[in-house]
Amino acid sequence: MRQALIAVTEELRRLKGAGVGSVAVSDEALGAVRRALRSAAAAPASAGPETAPPAEPPPPAVRAVAPVPAPVQVPRVAVPALPEAPAVKLPEGDKRARWEALLALVTGDPVCRANVRPGKKVVLGVGTLDARIMFVGEAPGGEEEIQGEPFVGPAGQLLTKMIQAMGLARADVYIGNIMNWRPQMPAVEGRDQVGNRPPTEEEMRYCLPFLRAQIDVVNPQLLVALGSTAAQGLLGFRSFKALGDVRGRWHDFGGKPLMVTYHPSYILREPTNRKKRLIWEDLLKVMERGELPVSERQRGYFLDK
Repeated sequence: MRQALIAVTEELRRLKGAGVGSVAVSDEALGAVRRALRSAAAAPASAGPETAPPAEPPPPAVRAVAPVPAPVQVPRVAVPALPEAPAVKLPEGDKRARWEALLALVTGDPVCRANVRPGKKVVLGVGTLDARIMFVGEAPGGEEEIQGEPFVGPAGQLLTKMIQAMGLARADVYIGNIMNWRPQMPAVEGRDQVGNRPPTEEEMRYCLPFLRAQIDVVNPQLLVALGSTAAQGLLGFRSFKALGDVRGRWHDFGGKPLMVTYHPSYILREPTNRKKRLIWEDLLKVMERGELPVSERQRGYFLDK
């Protein structure tokens, strides 16, 4: 019994380290654990310290969710080593022709394809190729790898509302990610991945040339980095400790003014006016530098009454 508990503890630690916050546990398994604990509590004390098993640290806290017919074994997924970042050279031509060439290059890239689960899609940016403002996130999520478009899930819907609050439509800007595939996490064979993880430095380095090529094609006036991971990819890996150290200020990326702000998911976790205002103040600076009209009503968005 003790060896079994040790094995369960180690597996829970591994899952927690991989970013898994909950596991499915069947009623049968929970009942077996309860019976074992009751039996251990009723057993007589050991004769001496030499026979007492060493104390084991308790397993990490994991929520039990809806029962399933049987427990499943989650395999480990190791992030494969990646080759050197590709050199992206686009043909001459108009913006649309060059972007189409880039799309074919990215979707046909063997490394991108190898890192996409069966049935999912490699993701490139979306929006007008004449955008004055380009938003950059970190990586596709579950909805994005299905549709092949960035920011279409809950965070993307919130980003669309933020863009509309700026007096623009989603079609008026360009939206991309540093990553072109969803970073893989452990998943049971035949089932979709649950949860997301930030991309590694190596993964971002491989995909950055594709982002640079998009910036070159669109040639936006301003860039907006959404979240810490995107900011690290654009400003330099380990270039800051906390996002608060760099957000709300103008930086430079390849000669383009770059504003760093929070990712829309920052609001989804706790949708308070205080958090909304932090992002909105950054977007007001983008509007002003982009010479967009700013009304007094817009200046007052999300201020506590």
